[in-house]
Amino acid sequence: MKKFYFSPSENHRYLMSLTSQSLSYQGDNIEKWQKKLREKLSDLLGMNEFPKKKTELNPKKLWSKKTKLGTIEKVVFNSEPFSDIPAYICIPDGIKKPYPFMICLQGHSSGMHNSINVSEDESRNKKAKGDRDFAISCMKNGFAAICIEQRSFGERAEKKQKQAAQWCHDAAMHALMLGRTLMGERVYDVGRTIDYLQQRGDADMKRIGIMGNSGGGTITLFSAALMPERIAFAMPSCYFCTFKDSIMSIYHCADNYIPGLFKYAEMWDIAGLIAPRPLLIVAGKTDPIFPISATKKSFKKLKEIYRKATAEHNCKLVIGNEGHRFYAEAAWKAFKQLIKNNYL
Repeated sequence: MKKFYFSPSENHRYLMSLTSQSLSYQGDNIEKWQKKLREKLSDLLGMNEFPKKKTELNPKKLWSKKTKLGTIEKVVFNSEPFSDIPAYICIPDGIKKPYPFMICLQGHSSGMHNSINVSEDESRNKKAKGDRDFAISCMKNGFAAICIEQRSFGERAEKKQKQAAQWCHDAAMHALMLGRTLMGERVYDVGRTIDYLQQRGDADMKRIGIMGNSGGGTITLFSAALMPERIAFAMPSCYFCTFKDSIMSIYHCADNYIPGLFKYAEMWDIAGLIAPRPLLIVAGKTDPIFPISATKKSFKKLKEIYRKATAEHNCKLVIGNEGHRFYAEAAWKAFKQLIKNNYL
């Protein structure tokens, strides 16, 4: 009896098997390849749809407090019309200006408040699970941190639209209708965050890094890939894998999907745009949505790109023994070793 195929995924898997990424790295001149793929990636993300002239940042300080590790203040600044970014600025005691800064990004969660171990309303201390208190770990390791709220998360969750879906679905679909992507909008916000750091005057603009877990790891990877002159090093967690084995095979939020990307590049190619800059990838051994076997396969491909860039020593993979979370102790130990000769 003839077998029938009714599930859309069966057709999509077949199409994936026929697809070879036309801009995947093939050993050519790495700078020319990076330029070409970076331009295509920017186009696919809809980055050309953003205002040609940036709006004024107009930063506003909301509050400041002293902690055991240093000073934390909350600010809000403008990204583009009708889109403001709340952020925590965390300066540890004992470091001198200009400060090395890490941009910290939470993923699908209740928001950036997790980065500083407080409740959603900031009224009490609350320990973040899975080492997601990124700003605290930054301060402990001698880095200043700026923790921004990503679009659709926490304070920037959809509150005006009736019958809005949880998390990112509506924003992701609306962005597509406008020729944008939600991922591109989040990357744009990272760029505006760097603009804000430059305007502050206390940041070492040659030592700006970025880190995040899950949806934060996603934007960490894509931002570092697209901003070679602005982001010096990156530490994405629980995202790096292959598109084929994760994004295209396992349920993910709509914000992960970039129209047409699979035709041009695999995830190791996107990460390869960061070479030769330091890149510390963090993964979970039992992460159910980013299979570790595919992460290892992708990392092997990535190492080939870094080797071609004569920077194999600048790319490392740390694997924690649990699932979808950050692994602060192991990650920071490896990361500081990775950057110590050039950035510490």
